[in-house]
Amino acid sequence: MRVLIINTSERIGGAAVAAGRLMESLKNNGIKAKMLVRDKQTDQISVVGLKRSWLHVWKFMWERLVIWSANRFHRNHMFDVDIANTGTDITSLPEFRQADVIHLHWVNQGMLSLKDIRKILSSGKPVVWTMHDMWPCTGICHYARECTKYRKECHHCPYIYKEGGRKDLSYRTFRNKQELYAHAPIHFVTCSHWLKEQAQSSALLAGKEIVNIPNAINTNLFKPQKKEEARTKCMLPQNKKLILFGSVKITDKRKGVEYLIESCKMLAEKHPEWKESLGVVVFGNQSQQLQEQLPFHVYPLPYIKNEHEIVNIYNAVDLFAIPSLEENLPNMVMEAMSCGVP
Repeated sequence: MRVLIINTSERIGGAAVAAGRLMESLKNNGIKAKMLVRDKQTDQISVVGLKRSWLHVWKFMWERLVIWSANRFHRNHMFDVDIANTGTDITSLPEFRQADVIHLHWVNQGMLSLKDIRKILSSGKPVVWTMHDMWPCTGICHYARECTKYRKECHHCPYIYKEGGRKDLSYRTFRNKQELYAHAPIHFVTCSHWLKEQAQSSALLAGKEIVNIPNAINTNLFKPQKKEEARTKCMLPQNKKLILFGSVKITDKRKGVEYLIESCKMLAEKHPEWKESLGVVVFGNQSQQLQEQLPFHVYPLPYIKNEHEIVNIYNAVDLFAIPSLEENLPNMVMEAMSCGVP
């Protein structure tokens, strides 16, 4: 059996990491698996990248321009929503034609449009869609926060300034998805019980089969190691208690960094003697921004892709903090636990 896994990126983001690990697991169990991506970051031969051209950039920019216009030319929430009005038709590619099963993952930001997904469904090949956020079951948002309109019908989206009506961006996209899913034989998969509950409550997926399958993780790699050695490799102090916080983008409000800052300040007030003995390791883009906001010494690290380096970081710390407001079973939770870090 041949499986084609489709994701926007090869390595950037939790969905990309999870999809790549799934591909390796399938291959290790005798299944021929390939991954098709828009953004290829390695030389791995089983990962196929779409041919890069100015057209891909234009498709990405066009979708953002439509959202920007609907947002009355404000940049707020520019990447909290996707409308899938542009993408690439992959059905003519040899990797698609050779595949027995098509496995969709995170396919936003110009990877696949709703029309492209319709063509995939029209091919007659079995389609599995693993949801890495709420986007497949909402109109346009990746995480609905307090909004519950997707349970009946999306309109007046809190992420968009434009007024409602038939031209409402969330309403139109919701209707397009509703039409797409109406008779589509898609097998939806969620990585967490929480996301399964959200998907089951959506009017878009009413009557659809939704199965919960957690992301795969290599426990032969993510396992406890000697803390002293790990700290030496990461150039972290041996004489401090260390808390870890990480994200692709540290300043993403959904990741709850404000609550991390607040809780650290409360901790410092309650235990002022810990200010010298406790440190916070932060890895991800813009991690250095927390240096002035936390009452403890901050050890900023960049966003790290190498899994062996990530294993060292987990084994170097005493505690992993994840103050996210909404999250679909993050890889970091399982990675930390697999390394024996609470």
